[in-house]
Amino acid sequence: MKKILTTSALVAGLTAGAAQAQQHWNLQSTYAGSLPQLGTLGIRIADMITQLSNGEIEVTFQNPGGVVPALEVFDAVGSGAVEAGWSTPGYWAGRVPALQLLAAVPFGPRASEYLAWMKFGGGQEFLEELYEPHNIHSVICAVIAPEASGWFRNEIHNTDELRGLTMRFFGLGAKVMERMGVSTQLLAGGDIFPALELGTIDATEFSMPAIDLNLGFYQVAQHYYFPGWHQQSTFFDLMINLDLWESLSEHQQQMINTICDANIAFGLAEGEAIQIDALETLENEHGVQIHRWSDEDLGRLEAAWEEVAAELAGEDADFARVYESYTNFRQRYARWRDLAYLD
Repeated sequence: MKKILTTSALVAGLTAGAAQAQQHWNLQSTYAGSLPQLGTLGIRIADMITQLSNGEIEVTFQNPGGVVPALEVFDAVGSGAVEAGWSTPGYWAGRVPALQLLAAVPFGPRASEYLAWMKFGGGQEFLEELYEPHNIHSVICAVIAPEASGWFRNEIHNTDELRGLTMRFFGLGAKVMERMGVSTQLLAGGDIFPALELGTIDATEFSMPAIDLNLGFYQVAQHYYFPGWHQQSTFFDLMINLDLWESLSEHQQQMINTICDANIAFGLAEGEAIQIDALETLENEHGVQIHRWSDEDLGRLEAAWEEVAAELAGEDADFARVYESYTNFRQRYARWRDLAYLD
């Protein structure tokens, strides 16, 4: 009898412990799961956490509006209304301007250099510091290839012709476009096509060819511009409620960090590979005209960016600190870049 009671107590204890350990998280995304990379990489994270935790943490990917709208994810994660969010730090410029530098920087580095600064140059520490007052822990969980710089109904012969347009634009690049005389709006991905179709906006940028193809911008705008001077590479992050993150075991935290590192490698390789077919489809099947900004136009845009960066650094101490770290790293890295790479 004593043995039976002891065994029963042990089983009961283990069952209670297992029940207590099991968690269900909503991963609220700012991107639709149907979008290549922007959505699918978020779904992959949710699935990987669920699988590798053996169901101990069951994560459900939520499309925009599933729990809260896309641009309310920041507050929802901080308050605990959702356990986690999938987004890019650049969406939260209105809350923390310096986070934009941890998402995409105009005339910034390719993914390898940007990731080097993020992982080993101080970027991750800034990320955690800037999110912490808002009760959010952030882990960089993807970086994507260069974006295009815009869809226009009519050919733009030079940057002077940008003046007076209304355009959807993201992050720090929007500040540059405003300097060029463009009125900018930040719209979530699902809101862009109807705004472009109805004429609420005259032009838009969103992402890379494989993603833009999915959204059908070619149906209302046929002129597609490169390079994506505003987003040569872009970081995306897994935001987790800070109280929840700190309640996780060290093993669970390391599991999530490892999943994110693996997702970075997977997403970068996939992102480079899928542009080939997308460009061919846009040109050959949909008649899209591909354009490249002239060196003169890019020079004007870069000069505008330098003015914007100086102003933002003067207005916000955190922006100044992060930008100084980023700039110093790039200046030191330049020696290696010039020696090692062909272009």
